[in-house]
Amino acid sequence: MKSLKSMLYGVVLVVLLSVPALGVAPVAAQGHNPDSIVRWCEDWPTYIDPAVGTDFSDSMALANLYDTLVFPNLDGSIRPHLAESWDISDDGLTYTFHLRKGVKFHNGDELTAEDVVFSAERLFTIGEGFAYLLQTKDKDGNITAGIKSAKALDDYTVEFTLARPFGPFVPALVRLYILNKSQVLEHIDKSETMYGEMGDYGKKWLLTNDAGSGPYMVKEMKMEESLLAEKFDDYWGGWEENAPDFFKEFAFPGEVATRTLMKNRELEISSETLPQEGYAAIREIPGCNTVAYLAPHNLQIMLNTKKPPTDDIHFRKALSWIMDYDAVNNDIWPNYVQSIGPVPQTLPGHNPNVFQYHYNPEKAKEEMAKSAYAGQTNIPFTLSWCAEVPDEEKVALLFQANAAEIGVNVEIFKKPFGAMIDDAQTVDTTPNGSIVYVAAHYNEAGSMLETRYHSKSQGTWEQCEWLGMPDIDAAIEDALATVDREERFKKYAAIQETLVELAPTIWLADQAQEFGYQEAYLMWPLAERIKAGEPTSAVMGYSHYVHDMKVYPEKRAELLGK
Repeated sequence: MKSLKSMLYGVVLVVLLSVPALGVAPVAAQGHNPDSIVRWCEDWPTYIDPAVGTDFSDSMALANLYDTLVFPNLDGSIRPHLAESWDISDDGLTYTFHLRKGVKFHNGDELTAEDVVFSAERLFTIGEGFAYLLQTKDKDGNITAGIKSAKALDDYTVEFTLARPFGPFVPALVRLYILNKSQVLEHIDKSETMYGEMGDYGKKWLLTNDAGSGPYMVKEMKMEESLLAEKFDDYWGGWEENAPDFFKEFAFPGEVATRTLMKNRELEISSETLPQEGYAAIREIPGCNTVAYLAPHNLQIMLNTKKPPTDDIHFRKALSWIMDYDAVNNDIWPNYVQSIGPVPQTLPGHNPNVFQYHYNPEKAKEEMAKSAYAGQTNIPFTLSWCAEVPDEEKVALLFQANAAEIGVNVEIFKKPFGAMIDDAQTVDTTPNGSIVYVAAHYNEAGSMLETRYHSKSQGTWEQCEWLGMPDIDAAIEDALATVDREERFKKYAAIQETLVELAPTIWLADQAQEFGYQEAYLMWPLAERIKAGEPTSAVMGYSHYVHDMKVYPEKRAELLGK
């Protein structure tokens, strides 16, 4: 079955917002200023349901609409959030969280332990979104790892029992978003029977509404287009002066439109997917600037290990040797750095000692001679790149030219990301190569290793390799079950070495995320950290946590000459 995102992508490119429409001010609640707004273009967040959304744009929305028990700081550390404190049993199987009192949902209800339990149970029953980070089941439905049970001990105490120890359990909880149980139950569609007596579990309503307690609440969700959210005045975390009254997230309108919007002060933060000339043009706009930092994300060409010719390890190694990494990291993206293995270098648990390929035609030919395709010419190879990231085409063309040196005929396909998601659902529809960015879902190497190479992520855009190796699965599970951090990191290191030897991926670059932004009237904590030279390792989505930003409409008006 096609995902909603892919079905809607067929029309999204036709109905993207026009530039003038983006400047229309929202209708504000009393005391809220329509000009006190932060707008960014990433993508339209298809899924603002915490049990469904997972990608970059979804995560940006979820981080602002919902709260979690713990919160990821921009330096990669974790701090208490809805949970003021927690206790861990000696055997590492029971975690008891003590909740903050007086937290209100957007409809005024108080958040209690029962809501936390409901949110966990709903996530695991639906089995989508970030469920795989916090619970694993075998083919018979038995829970083998992660949360085995959740129990409300009283209104403000939640107990989680794990199936086995899970070392990075607390950091992973940044993906357990808490919903208002009563509000969701009020909006269940009983005509659906997918979840038994729970009907559709509120999924249809949560496509365009929220049931959260986060700093912002949905004002208007336009499918295929944008999300507009308004400040929740009763947010338990309080508000500082000049905090934005609104934020708007919308689909990437293209490089030229982005520059126009920045110039017209109708866009506060650009996407991170502009070509270099786009960032240069933004820096020329008075009051605008750009910032870049090495993020816990990486760019790779995922190789389908179950489809000829990339089913052959020597063929994959030949491709790894023939790729011109310097051109990627010096010419296409000057701020990027070549990856060292599968885990980004800024992520705790990265192994800096794994083998690193470089451009070497002789080595490539040696590996090709060992492959099942030795002596062949014009070997067919299909490659997809993401239409929303224009510079990926340069990578595709570079790879095509490099691969031709060893007799590989690369056929290139430009695809919307939604189409790439669909292609990844089966081995046969997944191309030989997919150019994809991937980010860690919590700040540790285990997140990247599990998401990318454990068999349970097969059939998703995050693992187009179809690796499917029980030994790798077992090693990842064992590492995650290791409570001692030093021992866990040693196991991560060994897994990274094994993966590099298997060459299922061409690890191109660790991404230096670069954004254009309105420096003259927007105080953006991420940008301030970067400019100050402070270490930055933001969990995907939390770079755009609007609650901590400040916006100055009067300065914006000055730039516009009003």
